[in-house]
Amino acid sequence: MEAQINKTVTSLEQSNANEFLKVANHFKLGNLPTESPNIKTMHLSHEAKHNIAQAILTIKNVDSDVFKILDDKLGELSFLHQRIKTTIDSGGNIFLCGCGATGRLSLALEAIWRVHHKNNPVLKERVISFMAGGDVALIHSVEKFEDFPEFGERQLRELGFKQGDLLISTTEGGETPFVIGATEAASLISTNEPFFLYCNPDDILILSAERSKKVISNPKIHKINLTVGPMALTGSTRMQATTILMYGVGLAMWYFDQSFDAARIELAKFTNIFNSTDFSFLKPFIERESDIYQQGEYLLYETDSALGISILTDTTERSPTFSLYPFENQLDQNKIPSLSYLFINETNNNEEAWNNLLGRPPRAFHWKEVTSQTSRERLMGFNISAEFPRLRENYHHIIHHNFKITFNQHANKLTFELDEIKHDFILEDMNFLSTHLLLKILLNNLSTVIMGRMGRYEDNLMTWVRASNNKLIDRAVRYADKLLQKKGITISYDELVKKCFELKDVTPRDQALVLKIVEAFS
Repeated sequence: MEAQINKTVTSLEQSNANEFLKVANHFKLGNLPTESPNIKTMHLSHEAKHNIAQAILTIKNVDSDVFKILDDKLGELSFLHQRIKTTIDSGGNIFLCGCGATGRLSLALEAIWRVHHKNNPVLKERVISFMAGGDVALIHSVEKFEDFPEFGERQLRELGFKQGDLLISTTEGGETPFVIGATEAASLISTNEPFFLYCNPDDILILSAERSKKVISNPKIHKINLTVGPMALTGSTRMQATTILMYGVGLAMWYFDQSFDAARIELAKFTNIFNSTDFSFLKPFIERESDIYQQGEYLLYETDSALGISILTDTTERSPTFSLYPFENQLDQNKIPSLSYLFINETNNNEEAWNNLLGRPPRAFHWKEVTSQTSRERLMGFNISAEFPRLRENYHHIIHHNFKITFNQHANKLTFELDEIKHDFILEDMNFLSTHLLLKILLNNLSTVIMGRMGRYEDNLMTWVRASNNKLIDRAVRYADKLLQKKGITISYDELVKKCFELKDVTPRDQALVLKIVEAFS
């Protein structure tokens, strides 16, 4: 009987692999700059383990290129700024769309907008964000959702997108089916032509994905290309690609009712502060947090509602990038605790915490195609209120530490506190949007170096990536191929895919899928 079950499972894996191979040419993205190794960070894993200060500086140097590129693109962004103003003045709404990291930046921009316009109840409601899978995907990825363009159109329509509204879509790769589906639908629904922002060169995208070619050649869609080159960690578009997209769209929105010169001034100010700031203050925090994990202990990020969404984004994105257990859901009977979790202090219950985090009630939906993954009930099972530490004590008794990150609006400063370590970061006259961007960059740096110290990538390859959708399956296969070639071993793409499907659902999160594939052929 057991042999029959194993045979059935193997047959299913082979069937799934064959189904992927039928569409694999649409997801072979290794020639895209955002998917390519960065020559500046070839020794990042070694630096993370043996020279933390250098690892921090290495990542910062890659980040610095973002602002030079953004400065060159201000002319195109000023047109977006103008269209945002025209839309709002004429009574239309601004919709922000993304998937994964760009979905989270879309939700973050709406939350920041709501804080900025909190005293204007009408203007506050004029920005509506959504991501593949809905608000649940902010905290826990909804697998494979991004592979379906029709889901992007469906979410857009269900949120009430109409004639006169403006959609601003962001996709770091420029090829995400969900985002493309939403953008093409918007171009048909509204004569207010949508914007499509992405981070790979047009010529390479056109050759790599037919769906990208359709968008780029569509005269009813405005394109803004923000190519930033390879990420500091190969394929980790939560880093530089998402940074440039978030700040580009954010500046155009923040100053919609002013001359775009104000955005130019803010970018110059931010660039100066970024370049002159010594990021080495992160070193003791990195050492302490990685030591906590290596001792078998856990960490709770504690913050206020002002910063919550940016901290939640970084902690959430660690799971698929480094194969960590995601935030546990209180509805699950078997709750496996995540290494780090976040809660919003001074919130009495989960409803209040989510409302504070987003600046609005959560948006969720229940489609039969995705069972209950995207429902409100599922979302509310992720408790991010001040109740959480007590809840976790009921099923997990290992030592926890609090990493407290807070924002002092009057002094305009960030404060970082972990055990006996404390650092105040003075923001000078930086605005709230720039504050969130800076925090994002700092947390990306911190978490990436921590994961390097824990051996969760090799050189600058994401060897622990989770193959949860077609794009990530291709990524895992490519990384395995690179490591096998270093050993002088050549395996066909099809064979690597079949091995990936054989292993991906049986490889525990405390083991690296890419390395398992390599091991199978070594």
